[in-house]
Amino acid sequence: MLLIKNGRVLDPASQTDAIRDVLLDAGRIVNMGENLSAPAAETLDARGQIVAPGFIDLHCHLREPGQELSETIETGTRAAARGGFTAVCCMPNTSPVNDNASVTRGIIERAAAAGSVRVWPIGAASLGSKGEALAEIAAMKEAGIVAVSDDGRPVATARLMRQVMEYCGALGLPVIDHCEDASLFAGGAMREGVQSLRLGLPGIPTQSETICASRDVEIAEMTAGHLHIAHMSARGTLDLVRRARQRGLRVTCEVTPHHFTLTDEDVRYDARYKMNPPLASRSDRDALIAGLADGSVDAIATDHAPHHPASKDVEFDRAPFGITGFETALALGLTELVHPGKLSLMRLVELFTTGPARVLGIERKIAPGEPADLTLFAPDHRWTFRAAESASKSRNTPFDGREFRGAPVAAIVAGRIVFRR
Repeated sequence: MLLIKNGRVLDPASQTDAIRDVLLDAGRIVNMGENLSAPAAETLDARGQIVAPGFIDLHCHLREPGQELSETIETGTRAAARGGFTAVCCMPNTSPVNDNASVTRGIIERAAAAGSVRVWPIGAASLGSKGEALAEIAAMKEAGIVAVSDDGRPVATARLMRQVMEYCGALGLPVIDHCEDASLFAGGAMREGVQSLRLGLPGIPTQSETICASRDVEIAEMTAGHLHIAHMSARGTLDLVRRARQRGLRVTCEVTPHHFTLTDEDVRYDARYKMNPPLASRSDRDALIAGLADGSVDAIATDHAPHHPASKDVEFDRAPFGITGFETALALGLTELVHPGKLSLMRLVELFTTGPARVLGIERKIAPGEPADLTLFAPDHRWTFRAAESASKSRNTPFDGREFRGAPVAAIVAGRIVFRR
């Protein structure tokens, strides 16, 4: 039994914003109110802290099985907990690819043994993510996947995308696509523009993302399926999402912290600034922030993509894409969005909680009977992120040494504290 006292409860589902106590027992929320007492309970004083529904990360890479030099489920979930997350959705581009129920079950079993945050696997859309034939989607759903994706690459063809969306529509699964036109993307290292010319690096045009996103929106209309656009980086993609919703389509999207913080102007000859989609223009970033504020964007997702140092410590155009993101996501949201007045605190919490939950077709709220998954954070705590102290096995982040205002304080999963600052 755990009693959280004196915290400021922010619950987007009920629009609660008040000082409340929250009592947890047997993995569930038992009560929420003022001046609660439970003599047998462990007490956690949350004075000056926010108590929010447990944060969900819709998009991460835990690398296990097969790429344990970069990350394991144990180290990745520990890093996620330190970032305030209570559940993470891991992409299927492992070795072997999570394209069958056996791999799905293995991931869930390893996560249970790690004993940290909940891990909800995302299954591959196609066998081996090769874009040729449907993966074993129904069997994977029975084993525990929450969505499908060939992330790391787009669903290869319009025909296959149609098949995937029709099949997943019947199963009630969202289809998450990494929107990228391979012919425009090929050989690129950063966003095409003045900075790519200045650095002499091969550019990737914005249209690589928007052309594929446009295809996917059309197929979503054809199939009445649920399309979720991963790590959106371009204003044009956001415009497509808005127009799709005006037409009544079920199209959702996410934005990463690095895309609402950095731009292509920040890129230097340092592979920690190499990610996919690449960092975009200032006008794209500003459009994404506007979409986060006005409700057009459904979730903030980290796209936590750890890489072994040896693979990143090479020439920029030879390095793999991706950065770590669990431990800096909330801090970036508070520092870059909330404190400058670009986003309300309630809206930021929504983007980490009820927003991603809706994408997955579940509820996330603080109420009696609900799972006791909670995130506590201190919105004004000043600290410096040191990559060398990260719980992740990898250090590929452009935010090493960055000073932040706001930090996670605790992550509680099924009533158990899995991280406490």
